[in-house]
Amino acid sequence: MVSMSKARGRPRTFDRDAALWAAVRLFWERGFEATSLGELTVAMGIRPGSLYAAFGDKKALFKEAVEAYGRSPAGSFPARALAEEPTARGAVSRILREAAAVYADPSHPPGCLALSAATNVTVHDEEIAKFLRDVRNAGVAAIEERLRRAEGEGELRAGTDASALASYFATIVQGLSQRARDGADVHELSQVAELALVAWPSGD
Repeated sequence: MVSMSKARGRPRTFDRDAALWAAVRLFWERGFEATSLGELTVAMGIRPGSLYAAFGDKKALFKEAVEAYGRSPAGSFPARALAEEPTARGAVSRILREAAAVYADPSHPPGCLALSAATNVTVHDEEIAKFLRDVRNAGVAAIEERLRRAEGEGELRAGTDASALASYFATIVQGLSQRARDGADVHELSQVAELALVAWPSGD
């Protein structure tokens, strides 16, 4: 006879990481609002009860999916560029060029999850809308911080409007994501990225 304590402690019969990544892909393809719990359980290969037990409700699962995406190569390239490139121009150039390549990569859904998932969030899910705004705004703030450091180091001239410049390049990245969702290929996106870099302030 199996004791109650052993029954309650029975391990999960699914790979949580694999199930989470299946949810990432589905949210990435369809966005938050258009993805139903039924579709999630089918894609993740689990029952509704297991989903709730392992991840909480749909909102909690979505937030965890966005965080997992942000740690993946497709979602972490901007942070890596900002951390690894020795100059701000090098970091911004790398972000734009990698965005063109990543967002059009046919091996996964097009565009950026944190950008595309926000397009169909209704007023009833303001919590999710705010969560995604915070994710996007954190990315803009990280670029701005790197630009301000570049100004202090003399890479950018004194008085450069780091806030406007960061907003400009973040807007280009968001536009690259949307164009990828609309079918633009890496060649088109790369051309846009190179044109955007013309706006980099001169050193005069």
